[in-house]
Amino acid sequence: MKLHYLDRSNTSDNSFSVKHHVFPYFLRIWHYHPELELSLIVKSKGTRFVGDSIERFQEGDVILIGEKLPHMWLNDDKYFSNSKNLQAEAIAIHFRKDFMGKDFCDSKELRHIKALIEKSRYGLKFNAPEKELIAKIESLVALNGFEKLMSFLNILNDLTNHKDITQLSSKGYLNIFREGNNKKMSKTHEYIFKNFNKGNISLEEVASIAHMSASAFSRSFKRVNGKTFNEYVNEVRIGYACKLLNEYNYNISRVSYESGYNNISNFNRQFKKITGRTPSDYIKQYKKLILNEAE
Repeated sequence: MKLHYLDRSNTSDNSFSVKHHVFPYFLRIWHYHPELELSLIVKSKGTRFVGDSIERFQEGDVILIGEKLPHMWLNDDKYFSNSKNLQAEAIAIHFRKDFMGKDFCDSKELRHIKALIEKSRYGLKFNAPEKELIAKIESLVALNGFEKLMSFLNILNDLTNHKDITQLSSKGYLNIFREGNNKKMSKTHEYIFKNFNKGNISLEEVASIAHMSASAFSRSFKRVNGKTFNEYVNEVRIGYACKLLNEYNYNISRVSYESGYNNISNFNRQFKKITGRTPSDYIKQYKKLILNEAE
C-alpha cells in the first residue's frame, strides 16, 4: 500500500482550517501531512487506519491525528454502491503545532495544550465525547476571525480535560516512522533503532553504550520508558513489521526476518501480544484497503 503525502496547507492566511466534508464516501488514500488533524465523524461507518491501528469508526467519533502520522478512513462497502441514501460526513480541522506562534504554547497557561499536541503523535480517540464538545466542533464551521480562534482554543482545552482517551498507534510504529527525523535521540535509543532488525540485541551491549552496568541500565530504562528493555525492543520490531505489512507486499516470513526475528513462532506470538491480532489477520484487514485503493 503506497503512502501518499497530501498538502493540507491553508491558503487563506488563517492559522488553521476548518472543513465540513459531505461526500458519498471518504477519501480512500493512505496518507499523511505535516498538519495535525482533529476530526468529528458526523455520518457514516467503516474502518479507521491510524499508523498500525485498525478499528471501526462510527458517527460521533472524535479523533486527533498527530503530524505526519499515516491514516485513512475507509467506509463500508455499501457506501461505494452509488446509494443516494448514504453519505460520509465529517468536520476536519487541520493545524500546525505552532499555529499560534513558535513559543505561544510554552506559556504556563497553555502547557496542557502543548502536552495534548505531543500525545497526538500516536493518534488519540476521545471516547464517549460530551454533546457540548461535539456542538462546539460543529459550530466552528460558521465562525470567523477572533471568535473562531477562541472557540478552537476552547475545544483544545476541553480535549485536554477529557477523561477517557485511547492511544491508537503503537509507540513502535511511530518511532520507526519518525526515526530519521529525530535528532535528539539518545545514543542508546539510536543504537536500538539502527540495530533492532539485525538479530539479537543484548541488554549488556546497549548498557555499555550508556556506560552503565546491565542491572543499573535495566532499572533506569524501565523507569524512563515505562517498560523493560526487551518489551521496548519487541514493540519497535513489531511496529516496523506493521509498516512493512502496510506499505510493501512482503510475506509474513520475510517480514519476520526483516524485523529482526529468526523464529517465526516468536514473531507471531509477539505480534499478537502487541497488536491484539495475528499477522495473518492484520494482513486480511489491510487487504481490503489495498483492493479499494486500486479501484
